[in-house]
Amino acid sequence: MKARHLLISGRVQGVGYRDWLVRTAGAEGLAGWVRNRADGRVEALLAGPEPAVAAVLLACRRGPPAARVSNIEESFAEAPTEPGFHRLPTV
Repeated sequence: MKARHLLISGRVQGVGYRDWLVRTAGAEGLAGWVRNRADGRVEALLAGPEPAVAAVLLACRRGPPAARVSNIEESFAEAPTEPGFHRLPTV
């Protein structure tokens, strides 16, 4: 299992990015979460089989149609203990 922590910058709030990522990650069977940050970025934790994580990471660079992703900071992470992919409250 591969896990990645992401900080996604650009026009990513108010454009449906979180809901899109919940659907996209869920379709790939990933575990983790996504949330808005007060600094305007979207934060996410993706975990699952390496090919599925890689596919969602690639999709995150585009995002939903109204999004404009300018940068993704990616780091290794511990896999979540809770199954499924969830939307969390803003921090």
